[in-house]
Amino acid sequence: MIRLIVSGAAVLLALAGTAVAQAPKPGGVANAVIQPEPPGLMLGLLQNGPTQMVAGNIYEGLLRYSETLDPRPGLAESWTVSPDGKTYTFSLVKNATWHDGKPFTAADVLFSVEFLKQTHPRARGNLSKVASVAAPDPHTVVFTLSEPFGPFLGVFEVGSLPMIPKHVYEGTDYKTNPANNTPIGTGPFMFKEWKKGSFIRLVKNPNYHMAGRPYLDEIYWHVIPDAASRAVAFETGKVDILPGGSVENFDVPRLSQMKGACVTGKGWEFFGPHSWLWLNNRQGPTANKAFRQAVSYAIDRDFAKDVIWNGLGKPAIGPISSSTRFFNAKLGQYSYDPAKAKALLKQSGYKGETLRLLPVPYGETWQRWAEAVKQNLEDVGIKTELVATDVAGWNQKTSDWDYDIAFTYLYQYGDPALGVARNYISSQIAKGSPFNNVEGYSNPAVDKAFAEAAVAVSPAERQALYDGVQKTLIEDAPMAWLLELQFPTITRCKVKDLVTTGIGVNDGFRDAWIER
Repeated sequence: MIRLIVSGAAVLLALAGTAVAQAPKPGGVANAVIQPEPPGLMLGLLQNGPTQMVAGNIYEGLLRYSETLDPRPGLAESWTVSPDGKTYTFSLVKNATWHDGKPFTAADVLFSVEFLKQTHPRARGNLSKVASVAAPDPHTVVFTLSEPFGPFLGVFEVGSLPMIPKHVYEGTDYKTNPANNTPIGTGPFMFKEWKKGSFIRLVKNPNYHMAGRPYLDEIYWHVIPDAASRAVAFETGKVDILPGGSVENFDVPRLSQMKGACVTGKGWEFFGPHSWLWLNNRQGPTANKAFRQAVSYAIDRDFAKDVIWNGLGKPAIGPISSSTRFFNAKLGQYSYDPAKAKALLKQSGYKGETLRLLPVPYGETWQRWAEAVKQNLEDVGIKTELVATDVAGWNQKTSDWDYDIAFTYLYQYGDPALGVARNYISSQIAKGSPFNNVEGYSNPAVDKAFAEAAVAVSPAERQALYDGVQKTLIEDAPMAWLLELQFPTITRCKVKDLVTTGIGVNDGFRDAWIER
């Protein structure tokens, strides 16, 4: 992990020489914050962020992913892809067992696929091209697709396609199965205890399929509702790990400067958290393209990055994050240009209506950002009023399209077909979800390009199609992209090798150890 030295509003990276490699030491207890407390830990039924963070160390997927999004072995030790891009054959590890001692086999993979088609919204889409799944023997699984699907090797991450124990869930009501309260996976840690409102305790899996792993004996996930108290818990040594988003951004500089503290922005590459303003394309001033372009030119992204996010993150130049495949850095972007915003505003015919601006209710950092954007908009002549909500209210208003401008951030899952297309294609315009095409943008050419890019086999062909999509979307400005977010993970420097994959803490405890 990289030690960060913080000066003013900027976070500066500093490496003090090259450390001599140390052998991991077994033993020890990791104390981490989980915020907010997850609603449950059955990863096949719940996919919210805190659930994935804890349960990603209980369950496993067939594959893991590096920070450059390259697939790595998980419960599959190797895999092959047919030349036509339609057949994927996985060889499973042969010594994996469930936490209750039953063997993990190909039958569990087949069962998991059918289970998740019913319970997991992203899995349903990710598996839509799967024509059949077969198990020619207990340690081989063959996925046959109806047509090539370029990002298919990216759908096997633990939060996207967790393996579910067939012998526990087959023939039961999945939602009421008692095992949901005591989750059973194959992962490096086993569920031990949950004291609601206080902590979740995981213990080492002594029969884990990787010899010598995990190194830690236990993980305590501490539930601390108050943000200031979470910061104090790190300062006093009650906790050693603050995963991304655990503390307010304005506390990051102070905590990062503590003696023995380390911080990294890594571990979010697979998710590529991308923030923007939903602009309601259906009605009012935001239905006008020139007005939407004016909004994009009015926003000072560098101020937001440097002051509100303490230098962590980078301005977003379009719909695809720089950590997501097929991003093109050469495409144009909206710079901070109030004069251009005013000219476009005049061109749009805006008559001074007051627009409702809906912040994300995730704490003071987001409130400050909303206030800064409100000021940016009013500086160019766009009248706004902030609409206060709680999380449930924000979900309801965005799901019902009851807004003019609304903050959000979503994950991209490494490939535009998995995490980007859903926000722009017209088939995803449907009330009831705050995570699809909430803005109501519809362009048949964009729909067609996204569909073709998803099934193209050649990376070059996919790149060309996504380049075209990005250019069109940047011109149409269906939303105002803000920042590629970084959520810094802060730890004691004695915690080693916690963030080693593209999903960071979510599956990182397998390799983590404590220097003593």
